[in-house]
Amino acid sequence: MNQFARLGRNCFALAMLAFGVQHFVYARYATGLGPPWIPGHTLRACLMGTVLVLAAVALLTGRKARCAALILAVVLAIYFLLAYAPRLAGNLHDPGPWSSGSEILAFCGIAWALSRLLAKNPFVPPPFGVMLFAVTLIVFGVQHLLYGPFVAGIVPAWIPGRLFFAYFVGAAFLAATVAILTGIQSRLAATLLGIMFFSWVFILHLPRVIAASRNGNEWTSMFVALAMSGGAWIVAGSARD
Repeated sequence: MNQFARLGRNCFALAMLAFGVQHFVYARYATGLGPPWIPGHTLRACLMGTVLVLAAVALLTGRKARCAALILAVVLAIYFLLAYAPRLAGNLHDPGPWSSGSEILAFCGIAWALSRLLAKNPFVPPPFGVMLFAVTLIVFGVQHLLYGPFVAGIVPAWIPGRLFFAYFVGAAFLAATVAILTGIQSRLAATLLGIMFFSWVFILHLPRVIAASRNGNEWTSMFVALAMSGGAWIVAGSARD
């Protein structure tokens, strides 16, 4: 595992750890849990939080890491089918379920790709996890293009040309999808994608968290960006030279 992939694993694991803690916060105070996680019964929140925390610890320590990644991928796939697929089916024109559901599927793909990367012979094309991660980028790209003015409103005011960057990022998502799925400059595309997500943690999300520290949605969005940056670097580590 190269340095970028190792960094990606740690970023992804830290994000899963934060999500796990959020589930316990929600179970105790009924607050602090935002998209992509759907608040539900207290017991379900505690169970999901336990899975996320244990998987994160295994990934960070390297003990039973591949087993933890596989279990996490399966749990996230089941979570999507039970919690998000019905919402998508009933709200096809609502961008909310598409965004949050795609984030869960992206995490599932990342966990699956990581399990392959931790195997003895990870370079077996085409890896399912990498493909699933790449396909979810299509949703993010299309949404940036469809809802450019809304996305531009989230971009910090000190950045010039906010609408341009909203559309540019949408095009970047689609370009990264093509590169990863075709294998053409896939390592470069995934590396740059990870850098883009990682920069958002500090440029976009951290200031919003500081300004609204009690808003669970802002915390979740920041850790989503961290998880996606880690996932992109895991995908880069899975690509052939």
